[in-house]
Amino acid sequence: MKETVSNEMLVKPHYTWKDKVKAIGPGAMITASFIGPGTVTTCTRVGASYGYSLIWTVVFAIITTMVLQEMSARLGIVTQNGLGEAIVNNCKSKAMRNFSIALVGISITVGCAAYISGDLTGSAMGISTITGINVNIIGPIIGIIVFALVYKGSFKLLEKILTGLVVIMATVFVTTMFVAKPDLGGIAKGLVPTIPKGGLMLVISLIGTTIVPYNFFIHAASAKNNFKSTDELELSKWDTYVSIGIGGLITAAILITSGTLMLGMDVKSAADLSVQLEPLLGSWSSIFLSIGLFAAGLSSAIATPLGASYTLAGLLGWEYSNSDKRFRNVNLTIVAIGTVMSGIGLNPMTILLIAQALNGIILPVVVIYLVVITCNKKILGQYTNNAVAKIIGIIISVITVILGGSALISALQGLF
Repeated sequence: MKETVSNEMLVKPHYTWKDKVKAIGPGAMITASFIGPGTVTTCTRVGASYGYSLIWTVVFAIITTMVLQEMSARLGIVTQNGLGEAIVNNCKSKAMRNFSIALVGISITVGCAAYISGDLTGSAMGISTITGINVNIIGPIIGIIVFALVYKGSFKLLEKILTGLVVIMATVFVTTMFVAKPDLGGIAKGLVPTIPKGGLMLVISLIGTTIVPYNFFIHAASAKNNFKSTDELELSKWDTYVSIGIGGLITAAILITSGTLMLGMDVKSAADLSVQLEPLLGSWSSIFLSIGLFAAGLSSAIATPLGASYTLAGLLGWEYSNSDKRFRNVNLTIVAIGTVMSGIGLNPMTILLIAQALNGIILPVVVIYLVVITCNKKILGQYTNNAVAKIIGIIISVITVILGGSALISALQGLF
């Protein structure tokens, strides 16, 4: 319960540990969104290729994500609007407004449609490893389950489900890390930034799977729904830093485990990691890793359609609710596309390359919008970015331009 102190002036409220635990939700949605099959597979490949040497990349990506997602949540709480509304309202001309709506809306919606097929396929791989049933059969079944959850479930319920999946992933992947008995000295060396020969694209991939543009829209909208007063900014920060910090721990755990057990191996999927755990966990290894991979895929599959609907709702002035048929129909259409794609046997890598290309275009655009808007006193008043946050925001904006350009070039090379 919130406790306040009055001493002839208004003071900041003091929140108990119980308040802070209850506040976990919007941040957990972000973690559930970026810890998907792509992240699990990328981290496994990074560890197998370069051991612990790229752990610093995880640290950088998580700190960057914390900074940007805190800006998004603060924007939502202070203005009680989403990022989409802020972008539209910040455009001074009609032409610029229409261009921004088209660029951001189309890129993120098409990207989400591409990503969800990979999420469902990755989640199906987890079940397929245990049951032996074809991925193309399981994928659509999971898609139907996600469809029902998105159609009927309240967003509070979805937050709880996603929070639970994050807990499952943390339990599975952090436990496997300790079971693997990594070299602590090697991990410490991996915190020093270096890029081994041929490792640049994996660095970009690792950062790109963590900093996801549609998550800024999800966070701003869900934060404004959960926190109604600027007095609760402290709770929002707690939720953001703890939830994304746990996401960083999960990401690092996967990389460290594969770096310990699979160094030098050719990794085709994250499921390969279960084979290396058999000497340690026996027949339980495949079950254990499959549960983690299933949780990663399901969590992202639930969050991805929300990314599209939250983005379009803000840009086009819809309600952030299933009561608005347009909002609900975007959710259901994205899930339906992913469900069909996961069942027809289409190569998920082609789809993910398209999504990566779109991400390369839109990530720097959205980051720059976010940083500029949260520095605007006309919008946030006294809650604008402080001097340190402004400097960090500028640095991150430059880095995302480089990352986005690299991701776009890489994806186009893969497609053509």
